[in-house]
Amino acid sequence: MPENDKRILVLGVGNILYTDEGFGVRVAEELDQKYEFSPNVDVLDGGTLGLRLMGPIMDAEYLIIVDIVLNEGKPGDVFRLLGEDLSKACAFKNSMHQTDLLDTLSQCSLVGQVPADVVLYGVEPVNYMDMSAALSPELEAKMPEVMDLVLEEVRKAGGSYTPRTEMNPAMEKIYVPRDTSRNS
Repeated sequence: MPENDKRILVLGVGNILYTDEGFGVRVAEELDQKYEFSPNVDVLDGGTLGLRLMGPIMDAEYLIIVDIVLNEGKPGDVFRLLGEDLSKACAFKNSMHQTDLLDTLSQCSLVGQVPADVVLYGVEPVNYMDMSAALSPELEAKMPEVMDLVLEEVRKAGGSYTPRTEMNPAMEKIYVPRDTSRNS
């Protein structure tokens, strides 16, 4: 990787066992399955790892987070949040990982190694409390739009990607597949 390439981290967070709460993880999984990224781009399923994400976050120069947010929008609304807006949207307490994510970013800042650019693509959830591996139909329908937004953000940040083929298949196995049977 040339020295001038920014290290970009696409971080999908959430809990795949609670309906829309898993949206960020599902976007990261789909991106990894469908695209091969340049060496300066990592796509990570951050799940609910919280402070254990400090290493990958501190190694990044450009952080793109994908998650659900409560941002006073309608279910399915997509937001691109930065700075204070990002902090407010991640501050709700009804999630197993939101406060962990803020704590993790704060800890990285205390250590002096927070990425120069942090952007959150958040989607207003329909349901994040019911236990199910399926996304709501509304958020399932938003996956392609959010993936396109993330891919464009990666491109603007200096990364690149190509669609996967039989010649460059994804190496990561998805252990809890998305249940789409409820969405038909």
